[in-house]
Amino acid sequence: MKAVFLDRDGTINVEVNYLHKIEDLVFIPKSVEAIRLLNENGYKVLVVTNQAGIARGFYTEKEVENLHNQIQKLLGKEGAFIDAFFFSPFHPTEGVGKYLKDSPCRKPGTLMLERGISEFGISVENSFLIGDSKSDIEAGNKIGLTTILVETGYGLKHLNQCKPDFIKKDLWTAVHEVVLEKLE
Repeated sequence: MKAVFLDRDGTINVEVNYLHKIEDLVFIPKSVEAIRLLNENGYKVLVVTNQAGIARGFYTEKEVENLHNQIQKLLGKEGAFIDAFFFSPFHPTEGVGKYLKDSPCRKPGTLMLERGISEFGISVENSFLIGDSKSDIEAGNKIGLTTILVETGYGLKHLNQCKPDFIKKDLWTAVHEVVLEKLE
């Protein structure tokens, strides 16, 4: 089974700092179409997202789950879907209560990726991670995924801070120019 692991904020949707309300959700142009294309070409689409806003007490895990349900509904209207959402509610220095901890599920830790690989029987050699930050790329590199840094979100700020296999303008370009090229 092949998969594309996607960061959420700055990769699929416009970065708005601690997105948790559906009314603040704006998809990056053509990201929905990119997800649909992955679905149509047999890729599992797995979202892996750090959610430090939970750790900081800005919103709850339930609010993130509700947002993910709404994202799924909106994608469904366009014939696209995400196979699973994984999120880390922890932060090593800015958390409150049980969320104040250095967790291996928080990227650049790899536990979210490992869970997706295990649950879906993913072949790492045939799979990708697409994200907009250093922590995304570092997590993917640790596991051995082909990594793609997109220039949306924080991508331009992180260009010289990590070593992705590819750098692309956005999710649509990454899917078209890298992922689907592997099919040919």
